[in-house]
Amino acid sequence: MNLMSGARAESAAVQFLPLQRYLEVVVYLLALTGFATLASTGGLDLPGIVFVSSALLIRGYLLASGQTLIITGSWTTILTVGYAIYYLADYFLISRSFISATVHLVLFVLVVRLFSTQRERDYYFLAVISFLMVLAAAVLTVDSVFLVTFALFMLTAVASVVLMEMNHASLRARSQPKARDGTVRRLTFSLARVSPLIMLLILGGATGIFFVLPRVSAGYLRAFAPRNEYVGGFSDQVQLGGIGEIQQSSALVMHIQIDGDTRGSFTLKWRGVYLNSFDGKSWTGPRAQHAAPRLPGGDFVIMPPDSVWRAAGTLRSAIHYRVLMEPIGTNIFFLASTPLELRGNYRAVGMDGSGAVFDLDPDRPVGRYEGWSDTSQPAPDELRRAAGSYPPEVGVLYLRVPALDPRIGQLARHITANLDNNYDRAAALDIYLRTHFGYTLQLPGALPADPLADFLFERKEGHCEYFASALAIMLRDVGIPSRLVNGFRTGEFNDLTSQYVIRASNAHSWVEAYFPGYGWVSFDPTPGGIVATPTGWERAALYLDAARSFWREWVVNYDVSHQQTLGEATVRTTRRRFWALRQWYRARYAELVGRAGRMQRKVSASPVQWFVLGLAGLVLVFVVASAGRLWRWMRRRRIVLHPENSPPLAATVWYERMTRTLARRGWRKSPLQTPQEFLQSIAEPQLRASVERFTWHYEGARFGDVAEDAHQLSGLYEEVVAASRNRAGAP
Repeated sequence: MNLMSGARAESAAVQFLPLQRYLEVVVYLLALTGFATLASTGGLDLPGIVFVSSALLIRGYLLASGQTLIITGSWTTILTVGYAIYYLADYFLISRSFISATVHLVLFVLVVRLFSTQRERDYYFLAVISFLMVLAAAVLTVDSVFLVTFALFMLTAVASVVLMEMNHASLRARSQPKARDGTVRRLTFSLARVSPLIMLLILGGATGIFFVLPRVSAGYLRAFAPRNEYVGGFSDQVQLGGIGEIQQSSALVMHIQIDGDTRGSFTLKWRGVYLNSFDGKSWTGPRAQHAAPRLPGGDFVIMPPDSVWRAAGTLRSAIHYRVLMEPIGTNIFFLASTPLELRGNYRAVGMDGSGAVFDLDPDRPVGRYEGWSDTSQPAPDELRRAAGSYPPEVGVLYLRVPALDPRIGQLARHITANLDNNYDRAAALDIYLRTHFGYTLQLPGALPADPLADFLFERKEGHCEYFASALAIMLRDVGIPSRLVNGFRTGEFNDLTSQYVIRASNAHSWVEAYFPGYGWVSFDPTPGGIVATPTGWERAALYLDAARSFWREWVVNYDVSHQQTLGEATVRTTRRRFWALRQWYRARYAELVGRAGRMQRKVSASPVQWFVLGLAGLVLVFVVASAGRLWRWMRRRRIVLHPENSPPLAATVWYERMTRTLARRGWRKSPLQTPQEFLQSIAEPQLRASVERFTWHYEGARFGDVAEDAHQLSGLYEEVVAASRNRAGAP
């Protein structure tokens, strides 16, 4: 019997090859999703993407075809030493960036490790590299696409950890189970069921911790975060054509939500910088800045110093709005009409002489802020009656005209010759430009000697910057102070989030003219376009934008203020629901009392009938409560009566029954003991022989799926019971 048992153990010690195969595939998918997460940020250069993608495709082909390509240890050492030298050159000479050079290093190690994985620790190392790629992606991007790729990475990471643990236990086991038919299919289904469930539990727990854990903005990795391309149309010096270059991009710039606006009823302009000096080809603005005063509550006062009409106490249409800026690489706050106050997590905010507002906090780039602005404009009749002299600084800065084609001034004076007030002159010039010229972004690459003259008398088409520049200079030619404003027009409205979506294509230039007693008034000579209602795929894009907006607002920019808002909303909701529950209880308390009284009277009138109903109810409750046990008992009974249907299950049932019987007679099996170890612990020869025969047939049925062995277990069980009773001194 011992010889047969040893032969069977040797037969079972076959390497479980499907487990190793699954581990290779899943770790490869882990590396693939880690690289996809990093590549989706857009922060990788094209050679790196092509190199790693090619390596991953080759590795995937080898896995699918069952072929093997292993880089030897000596070549691995040579490649590592060579790349260590290249890393220094990459850091100091090529990319000149710690993040870029380190990402290149991680990608190199990934490729080498993909083709040199032989030992168990190699799989762990490859998993660490994949995690480092995801960590780098978290530094390089703030886009919501990261959430999707990260979820895929988490799914493969869970499967990898499960298989690594199984492989670790398998390699250290004294015997390996034999792979029977259907093992691979069952392993596939098990991983497919368990991995998504574990991933969802991890993400759910992490989400709870993320929103509850106190937020600390230490900025440990902020120094390594990349900056998007600088928006050149929003600086203190802009060449004609700068805004036109920005308008050719559809990149997202910001989301704006105005209190009380759920239908997109505003057509505001969001001003950035003011430009007052023109040399014929470029505009410049004031360079000097001063710190904006701060109120006791933390808000910054940013009302322009020349807003005399508002300063006189005539605020008519103040709005409150929230802005969520993308990282476009500018320190300018874009604000509506006449700004009044600004709120945000910034240590200092600055203003220039024209009223443009800047972020002076180097550790907190412009991201999320709130603003209050007055959107009202003086009525035309009021502006027609505007009289008085200009302040000295206005006359000096905003009436200067460079040496330009004299036809520009002649045209301006011709258009306004019969008008007797500055407002009608400004309106006439504005209307003339909007009705006599065309709009286009397709302009020559090289600027002509006099761009404005070329626009007005030769080409007669251009983009907003040419229209605004022409109006500003023509206003000055007729004695009206003017300046150029660069910012954005209101873009499409997302009714899902009640937010305006501002893109680079919404970049705009317009003009402000000065009127004594009222300050600066806006004019926009650029021909307007028709805003189409989103349909089809455009409508679907709004849903994607809503998801991205939520991601930026509640994940990327989640801070203490968000926690406070969320906590206050939770408290309000809890109180409201508690109050509603309390009201519901009060409203139905009398009804419940009445029902209880009626029930008591019915029971008192028919006690026997209600006793029978109560007893039947108790029996029904007992049956329902015992349904699980009854089902398990019937299932075990069916397995015992027909062991050929499932020999492994029948063997398990009989073995458990045998160990319980022996335990009642003094031989207890420890959960840590194997069947063979339990057999060796029985000192009684006759009982040990019976248990040995039982164990032999149990192993055949349990691990060999042998129906004949399963049929023998009932008789062998009786032998074991009889032997245990015959033991001298048995209880």
